[in-house]
Amino acid sequence: MSELGFSRRYFFFGSLLAGAIPRGGFGSVPTLPALGHKPFGEKLNIAVIGCGPQGTADMTAAAHTENIVAVCDVDENRAAAVQKKYEKSTQYKDYRVMLDKEGKNIDAVTIAVPDFMHATVALACMERGKHVYVEKPLTTTPWEAR
Repeated sequence: MSELGFSRRYFFFGSLLAGAIPRGGFGSVPTLPALGHKPFGEKLNIAVIGCGPQGTADMTAAAHTENIVAVCDVDENRAAAVQKKYEKSTQYKDYRVMLDKEGKNIDAVTIAVPDFMHATVALACMERGKHVYVEKPLTTTPWEAR
C-alpha cells in the first residue's frame, strides 16, 4: 500500500480495465442492427431455387423457423404445387429475375438445382450478398472452384 491508498495491483488492474472500455463509452460501439444485420429473434426471408424433391425437403426444413418469400423453378407445374403450400411466396421461372426483383426482400437462398448449375446459381446469389445453402458438389471441375 502506498501513502495514497493505491497498491501496485490496484493501479495495474485499474489501468488494464480502463483500456477495455471503448474510447467514447459503451454507447459508441455500433449495434448489429445499425450495421444492417437482423436481430437474432427476427425470421429470415428465404428464397428457394429448385422445387424438386431435394428442394422441397430443404424448403420444408427452412419453413419451420423462417419465411419463404420467393420460389423459383423452370418447371411451372412443380413450382405451382409448392406455391400452394406457401401462398405468400412469389413464383419465378428464372432465378436471375427473382434475384433482381426480390433482392432487398431476400436474406438467404436455398439452391437445389442439377449439379452442373450449382456454382453458377450460388455465385450469382453470393455476388448479390445473399447467404447460400447449396449441397455438394459446389463445382464439377477444379477450374470452377478456382
